[in-house]
Amino acid sequence: MASILPEILMSILSTIRVPRPGDRVHKDECAFSFASPESDGGLYVCMNSFLGFGSKYVERHHAKTGQRAYLHITRTRKTQVMSHTLQVQQWDGEVRQESKHAAELKQLDNGVKIPPCGWKCEVCDLQENLWMNLTDGKVFCGRRYFDGSGGNNHALLHYQQTGYPLAVKLGTITPDGADVYSYDEDDMVLDFKLPEHLSHFGIDMMTMEKLEIAVNQRVGEWEVIQESGTTLRPLWGPGLTGMKNLGNSCYLNSVMQVLFTIPDFQTKYVSIIDKIFNEAPSDPTQDFKTQENTEIDSAHVQEKPFLSLIFFVQGDQVGIVPRMFKALVGRGHPEFSTNRQQDAQEFLLHFINMVERNCRSGMNPSEAFRFLVEEKIVCQQSQKAKYTQRVDYIVQLPVPMDQATNMEELQEAERRREEVESSGAPPSAAPRAQIPFAACLAALSEPETLTDFWSSAVQSKTTATKTTRFASFPDHLVIQIKKFTFGLDWVPKKLDVSIDVPDTLDLSALLAMGQQPGEELLPEVAPPPLMTPDVEHSLSVCACLSAPVLDDSTVSQLCEMGFPLEACRKAVYYTGNTGIDAAMNWVMGHMEDPDFSAPLVLAGSSSAPGTTPTESLPEEHLATIVSMGFSRDQATRALRATNNVLERAVDWIFSHLDDLESMDVSEGGRSEGGSEASREPPPGPRVRDGTGKYELFAFISHMGTSTMCGHYVCHIKKDQQWVIFNDQKVCASEKPPKDLGYLYFYRRVVE
Repeated sequence: MASILPEILMSILSTIRVPRPGDRVHKDECAFSFASPESDGGLYVCMNSFLGFGSKYVERHHAKTGQRAYLHITRTRKTQVMSHTLQVQQWDGEVRQESKHAAELKQLDNGVKIPPCGWKCEVCDLQENLWMNLTDGKVFCGRRYFDGSGGNNHALLHYQQTGYPLAVKLGTITPDGADVYSYDEDDMVLDFKLPEHLSHFGIDMMTMEKLEIAVNQRVGEWEVIQESGTTLRPLWGPGLTGMKNLGNSCYLNSVMQVLFTIPDFQTKYVSIIDKIFNEAPSDPTQDFKTQENTEIDSAHVQEKPFLSLIFFVQGDQVGIVPRMFKALVGRGHPEFSTNRQQDAQEFLLHFINMVERNCRSGMNPSEAFRFLVEEKIVCQQSQKAKYTQRVDYIVQLPVPMDQATNMEELQEAERRREEVESSGAPPSAAPRAQIPFAACLAALSEPETLTDFWSSAVQSKTTATKTTRFASFPDHLVIQIKKFTFGLDWVPKKLDVSIDVPDTLDLSALLAMGQQPGEELLPEVAPPPLMTPDVEHSLSVCACLSAPVLDDSTVSQLCEMGFPLEACRKAVYYTGNTGIDAAMNWVMGHMEDPDFSAPLVLAGSSSAPGTTPTESLPEEHLATIVSMGFSRDQATRALRATNNVLERAVDWIFSHLDDLESMDVSEGGRSEGGSEASREPPPGPRVRDGTGKYELFAFISHMGTSTMCGHYVCHIKKDQQWVIFNDQKVCASEKPPKDLGYLYFYRRVVE
């Protein structure tokens, strides 16, 4: 026996290695579930791969790999006594952690005393978005926002020069607390010694009043959406598990909670759970299918061991921690890979795009949202029409502010505001605009006038009208209320509106009818091509090619907004000179394209899609892209747009899925006989179709002044009961604020 033990010990030691630089040690979360050191049974960390496994999966990993050495980590949560006033939810809605610097923060005895008003940045003299450093009392402006507003980064530069970690935002200090930011921890934090730290510089918290009027005007929105005025009954169990906020991750939590309820996603990732786990790669944390399955399984699995993941701390449900999932879906993305707040609608589209990439073959759950849109353009000079179809996943519903039912109240409030501003008194809260849902739907369907449309019938620019209709109705319909817009100064703003969104919806009247009897179509002649450097020489010697026709005024307007010249020219070209709105939408939808600022590379000089290119393409690159499920024409277009670089072409093709699929439908879906009047689905992307009658089952709401800040929660209807998911808090909803939502989710009513 004594001789056997050393052999066993040596066998075990041979599987143990020391982490090297670059190794990820997953000591906080299971690779296949959301088990953590706080879960029942704790967490087991493999001493060779450094992956973490809950008690449910460690035996499976041992059987699969033969690994025998694991570090067992358990953690017991202790209740911490906190000041009630300082743990009050902050304005951004996030649950903040106590800063590690708060207890022993160094404060300089430099005699600095901060006055109660009249603040300005010590470098640039800005008088808004000001932060006072809690170590030396210096006042500087905050970060510069994406649109150039906000500040000049002087508070951040001061930290980089001094290392003083904590700063408080002036204008947010009240007897209940303040906004405190830790540069070292890169997050908003709690400072439980804040009264003492402020007093050091002559600030008495108990006498301060919050001065940010714009935020105070939103207080009603925060309270109503979170239903904070009533005592809500907590819920837990399968399908009722909260998700912990990782720091501005409420947009992800809200979107994923809704997707959990859709049968297509459950079928794709839950029904084959064992198969996915057994086929997972050596590092499942980097595998989309495994992590997507982990996300849905942890919210819906019916097995009792999962209930051990639910904790209650002072009445709050901690919930699952989607740390690895967030890292995976945000990997490589300039925004979703950060800890900043994001737009829930943009994340939903990003996630759908990831699903599309990983489901090119087999069942694709994103088909539940996919539908076809028919756009009909009628040349007002020739009265000839053009029909195109494109793929979409979300209906963007405009908000016609001029249709408010309380217009007189709004006008009176605006008059009072102007009087108050002229007198110098602080403004009062403005009333919320009441917009009928029917008015929003009418604004979506009414014809749009195009003043610079290039008509192939008259071979010149003229006026046209464009109408948009549904060419198919999806199983699940997502409606985005376009609350976020730009002011006259191009600064983003949020419309404060209440919309009477219905529980049931019938869109049958918006069904596209196709080409009408006796209606003539515009000739299939493309506008003259855009001149690009790679074809300039050939154009100069080929008299048969026309010069490009671009609306210079539209290009100039886009350039004045700060967009690159080549991007502006492409926007005008790809939207067919249809005006600034269409070009602006193209720019906003393609800003993250890898070739956004690069010159447009056309296939040859004036060749149309599908014609033989003038230069050869690497056949092996074409074969690689075609093997991924794309057509040869699509692969050709991607390679030409990226100078035949395969890696860039793959990124390009996935970021242009809608454009490519729309190309297939509009260019390949029309027969010589003009069969558009029929209801036969055109070739191209696979879509489901059915009745246009829907019922509301979920909605996501946003609180705050911009998608880049604030907080998201979602309400989901489960067993005829509305449930509010506010990160880890899951409760029965008493008054679901359906009129204040941002994203609405409907499912088809089957008659």
